[in-house]
Amino acid sequence: MTEQRDLKKARLEQGATGMTTTTDLAKAAKDKGIKYFLISFVDMGGALRAKLVPAAAIGEMQKNGAGFAGFAAIMDMTPAHPDMFAVPDPESLIQLPWNHEVGWLASDLWMDGHPVESSPRVMLKRMVKKAEAHGFRPKTGVECEYFLIKPDQLALADDLDTAAKPCYDQSALMRKYDVIKAICDAMLDLGWEAYQNDHEDANGQFEMNWTYDDMLITADRHTFFKYMVKSIAEQHGQRATFMPKPFKHLTGSGCHAHVSLWDKEGKRNLFHHDTDAMGMSEVAYHFLGGILHSAEALCSLFNPTVNSYKRINATTTTSGATWSPNAVTYSGNNRTHMIRIPDPGRFELRLMDGAANPYLMQAGVLAGGLDGVENARAPGKPVHLNMYEDGHKLRRVRRLPLNLSDAVKLTARSKVLRHQLGDSFVDSYCKLKMEEWARFGQALTQWELDHTLDC
Repeated sequence: MTEQRDLKKARLEQGATGMTTTTDLAKAAKDKGIKYFLISFVDMGGALRAKLVPAAAIGEMQKNGAGFAGFAAIMDMTPAHPDMFAVPDPESLIQLPWNHEVGWLASDLWMDGHPVESSPRVMLKRMVKKAEAHGFRPKTGVECEYFLIKPDQLALADDLDTAAKPCYDQSALMRKYDVIKAICDAMLDLGWEAYQNDHEDANGQFEMNWTYDDMLITADRHTFFKYMVKSIAEQHGQRATFMPKPFKHLTGSGCHAHVSLWDKEGKRNLFHHDTDAMGMSEVAYHFLGGILHSAEALCSLFNPTVNSYKRINATTTTSGATWSPNAVTYSGNNRTHMIRIPDPGRFELRLMDGAANPYLMQAGVLAGGLDGVENARAPGKPVHLNMYEDGHKLRRVRRLPLNLSDAVKLTARSKVLRHQLGDSFVDSYCKLKMEEWARFGQALTQWELDHTLDC
């Protein structure tokens, strides 16, 4: 209890990260009929961790947090580290649409009276504060793609979904109506303003869209969305996966981010400019230029797994296109580029995939973008050709990393990311990712057996 009292004092002195006195969780439990709370956090590896806390104890948890051993999660800690406390943000409260007895809470991590800088949500909040210091209010939306597969094997849940070009296939979409409806109804009930659902370019692949919002809100919702989709799919006897490239011959799952900066009141889009050919302002081009400048270094944040690089460096799929980038380019409304500008006042970053950590991908967007603003980085001229057919004609075009190891090394060497995200975070993240790469290198694959068993 001494450590918890010290934590409370430190948070009061520093101005608790994200805490507010406007929502009393104990009262919310009584008003909403919540019996248990999931106090959760996303670790550096992207895994969602939680403790289930009875409503009778939530008042104490709201003040002091729930204790965790950092070494037990992917947090670059040892068993010798002191307790890590997950302090719930009451404004993030979501009552599970499929089980109203449970409330979900996003949390910030604290240790020894200080925020854990390697905590992805803490990192994003720190980057949002940097943006606010410039007079910016960052807003984003995400397009989360996922596959529905059978629960016990790597096979599509829908045996009839076999079309060579299945994108927007009405019959395939409606065969999964019960699952899609349950997820979309939940988003509507939560007030996310869900507006469309579709069958994507791969067999068994779907995408569901909701309205953009402040960057932290979007990251919290993205985190919960992945949990919700998996939970509802399980209830329907299926499994949902956000794995970037689960099937070699099919299009991989991306997680495109739509980005804009607004004024502090959130009323004026600072990316919009009426007289520009693509409707973008000078600050928008500088922000875009910063992301382009650090694209290769950002890749390990946006594409964080070994499997990720089988999506962005894929060969042509059965549908005829991979729909993923492999070069550092931008364009207008042209989906063959890493970044496209589909409408005035926003751009779509198409590099991220389904494995991206919801908080770190947004922090990475700000890290690159704010560097671009601070250094007035010009993005150069847009490229309007079809990159899938004519990309080889470009001279001196920068290509994205071929594997996780290359990407992590670029992250480690990036002066921009070290300046924006901090040496401690970059060192910890790269250490954990290189350990992951080493484990992959030690694994015996079927390809090796098929090609070298008789050598």
